[in-house]
This record gives sequence, C-alpha cells and structure tokens, in this order.
Amino acid sequence: MGMTVLIVDDHPSFRASVRTLLQAEGYEVVGEAENAVEALRSARELKPDLVLLDVQLPDLDGFEVCEQLRVFDHPPVVVLTSSRDGADYGRCIEHCGACGFVPKGDLSGAAIAALLPA
Repeated sequence: MGMTVLIVDDHPSFRASVRTLLQAEGYEVVGEAENAVEALRSARELKPDLVLLDVQLPDLDGFEVCEQLRVFDHPPVVVLTSSRDGADYGRCIEHCGACGFVPKGDLSGAAIAALLPA
C-alpha cells in the first residue's frame, strides 16, 4: 500500500498500538501528535497521505483540526476515530470534511482502507 500516515491521539499507548497495527498492514507511519497544535504542524511538515485523528483532543476537537487541514495546499485524507460511537457525533463527521469515522475498538487497516477514496 505505501500510504503515509500521521497518528493524532493524546494517549501514547493508543498511538503505539495503532502504529504497530498499521505498519503490520502495510501503512507507513511517518509521525505522531498528541494535540491539535502538534497535529497541524506535523501535517504541514510531513505531508502525510492520511491523518488518523482522534475526535477528543486536549486543545481543539478533531472536527476543528480536520477543517483546518482541508485548507492545506495538499490536504491529507482524514479518518476520525474515538472511543465513543460515531452516532454520538451526528453530522459533524461529514461536515468537517473527514472521509469517515472508525471507532477505536474497530480500528484496522481494512476499516481505514474501506473509507478511502478510490
């Protein structure tokens, strides 16, 4: 696959688990960020193909981060994730410009791939 990924989540253990999972499934994890400021800076510097973005961050929520990523010259594809169910967020997921949502408990390379544009 070779898709580059930036993982954004405020829990180091979750980032480490997801890194291992995605690398085993052929994704190239190019960076990690623990908050929105770091996420935006890292996305600008690393230019990942995909940002796996937690909805609940300590500074801004993932919806706001996604909206800010959309104005980049080459915006990454964004997949939102959370320990909460996607239904809890209503239409916020589609309105922020993310290509989809995967609950943390269901996260896999295949779940992400199913959401990516063709």
